Amino acid sequence: MNKDSMLIDKTMKYFKGDPKRIQHFIKVYTFATLIGEEERLGEREMLVLRTAAIVHDTGIKIGEEKYGRSDGAIQEREGPAQAEILMREVGYDDDIIESVKFLVAHHHSYGADPKKELRILAEADFIVNALEDNMSKESIMFGSYKVFRTAAGKRILKNMYNL
Repeated sequence: MNKDSMLIDKTMKYFKGDPKRIQHFIKVYTFATLIGEEERLGEREMLVLRTAAIVHDTGIKIGEEKYGRSDGAIQEREGPAQAEILMREVGYDDDIIESVKFLVAHHHSYGADPKKELRILAEADFIVNALEDNMSKESIMFGSYKVFRTAAGKRILKNMYNL
């Protein structure tokens, strides 16, 4: 089993009994991979992106347990430490762990960093959240201007939501 598969398995166990969260990160992982490949990210950047897509919402569970909420700020604050635990169990290198933790800590802070991996993770998360949150077409269009920078992400969003 490769590291992606092992981390997916660990993260599924972490979210055991919560199919919504499991399906969410699987969808984000898929869209992030598609966008990253089309945008021609390098091997290391793709590894960081795919890994972050798997663990990006680990802060939700902790936020709900500790604070009774799991908004973006809570996810960004609580997620990196839990993501690190899961990645260490699978055997990721320290430099990859640190890069992934940065993405997890900023995936709702649009414009926080020009890193393409962060931008793609935010785009993939938005694509999935738009459907899961029943966003209006107006909200999706606003988000498309605020969040999307990659040609691949814009194309996927446009085709999916008929913009």
